[in-house]
Amino acid sequence: QVQLVESGGGLVQAGGSLRLSCAASGRIFRLNAMGWHRQAPGKQRELVATLISGGSTNYTDSVKGRFTISGDNAKNTVYLQMNSLKPEDTAVYYCHANGVTYPDYVARYYWGRGTQVTVSS
Repeated sequence: QVQLVESGGGLVQAGGSLRLSCAASGRIFRLNAMGWHRQAPGKQRELVATLISGGSTNYTDSVKGRFTISGDNAKNTVYLQMNSLKPEDTAVYYCHANGVTYPDYVARYYWGRGTQVTVSS
């Protein structure tokens, strides 16, 4: 099992910045990818950004140029730096991870509990 704990959400004015963190713990053999989804009220959960082991990244179009995902392998932690925030970025942000755990060495998908990001206009 892998536990994911997010932090860093909050209330910010439009144009401001926030940095989300997600730390993974547990019987981790390898993390294949980590990233962030978000879900706004009344909307479906959407993929925001992913960091794949090896360093490649993917972003949804609406955050390109404003959000940056990065990671610290030693800490099993992924970060999401969010700049130039807009009211439409308001959502609960969920950390996700694709990880291989021991002793069975099976890859599974894990979710954090989410952290609220609210951007006021």
